[in-house]
Amino acid sequence: MGLNDNEEKILAEIERQFYDEDPELARAVKNIEKPSRVDVRLALLGVVAGLAVVIGFFATNTIVALLGFALLVGSATALVTGLRARGSQMTPPDANDEQSDSGGRSSHERD
Repeated sequence: MGLNDNEEKILAEIERQFYDEDPELARAVKNIEKPSRVDVRLALLGVVAGLAVVIGFFATNTIVALLGFALLVGSATALVTGLRARGSQMTPPDANDEQSDSGGRSSHERD
């Protein structure tokens, strides 16, 4: 559900005030780096490599297997974080979450 004209004007005014009051913060927010496909691919490669090291060295060298496990956990964390960040930027709002102007109830709750 898009914004109506009044809401767009209010949002534009808030944005203008934000840039006027703290331009340094506004520049910093504008330049926040978005996760790239390379970051996600690198994290996925780390997960696969860590898993391979754990499987390959578990029986013979426990220390190397533990290092592989640390690589696996760190890469999995980076992968999940990157995918969540990409998903929140790319996911459109759900059409079922539309709310009416009457008290915030959705259209199917009104009787």
